[in-house]
Formats: sequence, structure tokens, C-alpha cells
Amino acid sequence: MTKEQEQKFIPYKGIRFTKAEMLNRSREFFQFMDKRRTVREFSDKPVPKEVIENIIMTASTAPSGAHKQPWTFCLVSDTDLKKKIREAAEKEEYLNYNGRMSEEWLQDLAIFGTDWHKPFLEMAPYLIIVFKKAYDLDSKGEKSKNYYVSESVGLATGMLLAAIHNAGLVALTHTPSPMNFLQEILNRPENERPFLLIPVGYPADEASIPDLTRKSKSQVIAYYE
Repeated sequence: MTKEQEQKFIPYKGIRFTKAEMLNRSREFFQFMDKRRTVREFSDKPVPKEVIENIIMTASTAPSGAHKQPWTFCLVSDTDLKKKIREAAEKEEYLNYNGRMSEEWLQDLAIFGTDWHKPFLEMAPYLIIVFKKAYDLDSKGEKSKNYYVSESVGLATGMLLAAIHNAGLVALTHTPSPMNFLQEILNRPENERPFLLIPVGYPADEASIPDLTRKSKSQVIAYYE
């Protein structure tokens, strides 16, 4: 390792709380996040761009393999682009709902009342398309390796969804498969692959959600004490 490559360290000045504060904050945050729901009916009410930028930069604080930060968040508000994305997504989704998906898969989706129509892709004021970088490219086109790319981008996306909820907005994690059309429509470089398509905005006034329950503590946590 050369001198220039040596890692510089700085003191960690983390936030510290009393045990009572920790318990209260952890409980309140869980209760807050437990109200987060996936919404498919959006309002076209404008959202301040700076709010979305802050949300994305929060996501970008996520840990990543070797601190490579192998992600790009494409922020789409252009009407024509959203229309193109919807048309391409619905083309793939039509094929999914009419032959690609197994009968079991379709039955599991039945409780959500979904089909191949995806109007939210045009209605939501913003689409955030998360791309993962399989490798990095420098200004000369030279490749450099990224590590644990899917894991890193998954962590960042989780933080993105939490930040969206924290701002009082709603989102939908949409995965039309295959998603290669996103790379083409947005003209992304060869090292980027679409990971998730996420409409973001306010819920429609008449928005409704399935009456679902989350798994209990006993179903989620396996204790080894």
C-alpha cells in the first residue's frame, strides 16, 4: 500500500443516549415505521424537489462493500419520460400477468388487486429509479471492481424507503421484469443495471390499502441466549 493509499482515520463522535432514552426512541421509531405502507394510488400534487434530494442523500449514507457506494438514483419528473416508462413497464407486466407468472404467484398477488395496468408511473410526481453499478468506470473508461453490490444497494434502498416515510410521503417498490427498458430509456451507462422503480409522492385522497398484518416478534426473531 502506498502512502497515498493509506486510510486516514478520524475520531468517531457518535450520539449517545441513556438506557431510558434508547428504549423510548427505539419504541417510538418502530411505532412510526410500522405505519409505513406500500401505496398504489398517488396524488399528482407537487413535492418540493429538495425534499426528494434530501431523501436520496439519506439513502446514500448507507454502508457499502469497501465503501464503493455502487448506486445511482435517477430522479424522473419529466412527463414524457414517465409516459415512456409506464408504456414499457406495462408491456412487460402484461406478459407477466398473461403467461410468465405461475398460478401460485398470481394467487398470492390476488389480495392486492393488482394487474398489468400501472397508472401510478405517470401520476406520481417523481419516479426514483435505483441502479446498481456492477463495476465502476473512470474518465478513461477503465473498469474497477465493486463488492457486494446487490447487498449494498439493497441497504441503500431500505434507507430510501424509511426516509420517504419520514418525510410524510408514500412509495411503491415496483419491479417490472425484465427491467432493461429503464437502462435504455434513461440512457444509463453499460456498468449500471436497474434495481428498483419507485414512484414517490403524496397518497391520493381516495387511496386505500389491503388490510394486512405483519409477522409477530416470535415469527421474526430467533433468540440464542
